Amino acid sequence: MDTKDTANPENMRDFRDATGVGAMLFDPRLLPQADTALFDPTDAEPVTVGGRGAAWFVRTDAGDAVLRHYRRGGMVARFSRDTYLWNGSERTRSFREFRLLRALRERGLPVPTPLAAAYWRSGTGYRAALLVSRIAGSESMGALFDRGVAPPWSDIGRMLALFHRAGACHADLNVDNVLMDAGGNPWLIDFDRGTLRAPARGWQQANIARLLRSLRKRLGMRAKDQDIASGWDNMLAAYHEALRESA
Repeated sequence: MDTKDTANPENMRDFRDATGVGAMLFDPRLLPQADTALFDPTDAEPVTVGGRGAAWFVRTDAGDAVLRHYRRGGMVARFSRDTYLWNGSERTRSFREFRLLRALRERGLPVPTPLAAAYWRSGTGYRAALLVSRIAGSESMGALFDRGVAPPWSDIGRMLALFHRAGACHADLNVDNVLMDAGGNPWLIDFDRGTLRAPARGWQQANIARLLRSLRKRLGMRAKDQDIASGWDNMLAAYHEALRESA
């Protein structure tokens, strides 16, 4: 089944393939011939940073892209690595992230273009995958730290303020989900479990605190170095200034 809405850049198609029965969403303007082969990582280049070992760089008709198969983290992964509880197609993680990314792009926020999303259902559970455009020449904030290169702190602060002003809450803000493109412009990726909500100081500060924990975990004792501490302060100053300007 294909459902089309010319005012909404999204098609949905039911499918049955070698791995199960499910459905997919895709942007027909970018992938008019979309099928489940999009979600097969065979011979693809693995993403070595983040992704829990389940992300790949792939080539599509829409250009270079990143394929991610959803994987659980933490203790629950010992019991179910990639299966989630079925609560209807609209609540699958892949469909929700696809639609959230589209909403964020409509607000002019720097996130990857969502290309396609899919789920495979089995009994009370499902597996899921998402395909998004690749940000050309990008490198994560964490990778810059690993190379001893300072990230564009103030630009990152202003970028985070843009998201928070729009009510975009990232569920896992960390140094590997902040990317800089070839021109040094910051982006946010991986909006699994992200939400759009009313701007509020509580969740906004929790986001920033999560990023700081990630930085400290990545850098260890280096996080106390003067250049890192000054950079973080510059980021916060730019962030708060951008928030004030929007008030």
